[in-house]
Amino acid sequence: MTQKHNKEKVVLAYSGGLDTSVMVKWLQIEKGLDVVAICGNVGQDADDLAWVQKKAYDMGAIYSRSIDMRAEYAQTVLTKAIAANALYQGAYPLLSALSRPLIASKLVDVAHETGATYVAHGCTGKGNDQVRFETCIHALDPSLKILAPAREWDLLTREQEMAWARKHGVPVPTTAAKPYSIDDNLFGRAIECGALEDPWSEPPADIWTMTVAPEDAPDAPEEIVVGFEKGVPVSLNGRKMSLVSLIAALNDICGAHGYGRIDMVEDRVVGIKSRECYECPASLALITLHHDLETLCLDARTLQFKHKVDRLWATTVYEGLWFSPIREALDAFCATTQQVVSGEVKAKLYKGSLTVTGRRSPCSLYDQNLATYGDGDSFDREASKGFIDLHSLPSKTWSRVQGPASRALASEADETDDAGDDLVILSA
Repeated sequence: MTQKHNKEKVVLAYSGGLDTSVMVKWLQIEKGLDVVAICGNVGQDADDLAWVQKKAYDMGAIYSRSIDMRAEYAQTVLTKAIAANALYQGAYPLLSALSRPLIASKLVDVAHETGATYVAHGCTGKGNDQVRFETCIHALDPSLKILAPAREWDLLTREQEMAWARKHGVPVPTTAAKPYSIDDNLFGRAIECGALEDPWSEPPADIWTMTVAPEDAPDAPEEIVVGFEKGVPVSLNGRKMSLVSLIAALNDICGAHGYGRIDMVEDRVVGIKSRECYECPASLALITLHHDLETLCLDARTLQFKHKVDRLWATTVYEGLWFSPIREALDAFCATTQQVVSGEVKAKLYKGSLTVTGRRSPCSLYDQNLATYGDGDSFDREASKGFIDLHSLPSKTWSRVQGPASRALASEADETDDAGDDLVILSA
């Protein structure tokens, strides 16, 4: 692409929302830069994001592109998140933290293609995404300069941004009545700001778009069966599907039963607590079912250690360290465990809940002949006594030398000494 008016270029991560729409114009006016607007489709509400591309051109961008990343996102990122049962603080799928590394890599690619000096993002000065974008960009190309307009401009509230947008002819979808900040992708929706900033206030009903209210969900439960091959979801109710299609179908099914809403206070990377609401029907379901299948296919020690790996993976990615040796090492461990995580899990959806009701696998470590208390029991009960004797030997030794038994002996000795003292006193 030829340079225009010898201006330097900036590649902007552009969503079409309030912040980045204002930034397309702001970067031209305040920084004197030619703007290259890049929108990554990682599964937002609209399949066709051509309107975002056109909107950027209408506001003066010299180049705009909408990149369909859905298949790549599912195959290279979401499969890893599912393998790691990635729930930050044990509560919610990472959503934004998962999409940012892929988007950042595309921004760097486009910067190289267009000869851009700068990369810009629309993140606020106290959010998580600024950390994720910039850490990823620094890891991929430390020579690129990063601009964060929201950390520079004097538009300190969303109301001020909307006023600036109106003044400079920037169309935005946000209104004062619904001043929410929303990020969505294949794995769900993240909603913040507005009335949600009061942690005591119940989320307004209009923030939920993927899920019905549980009380309005169908009165009859619905069963789903998800098939996995080496940890990757591959089928829904017996039908083979791509991961993108499977997630979309599960979002519809689970959302119709009111499943997947999260309302939580989380700890941001920058050190503040934030009240966040999420809609994650498919992602919560897949992680729940996948973890359940692991309990059938992985041995006890591997499960115990993997629980620690899963938590560390979620925290590492949440903090923006996708391009790091620790994430790659954790992925390598998870990939090894997933070689035997194949089979099916069935669950029942009802009024906002999902309950696992069965699981089966050709790699199952569950032996019914060992587990049963009925006919066919093959467990050797006589072996239990010897096992328990050896298993409890360290406890017995500790008790005798340092623990309850040793303290009891010491107490008896003290009582004997006290009795002897009394005899001496009486005889005197």
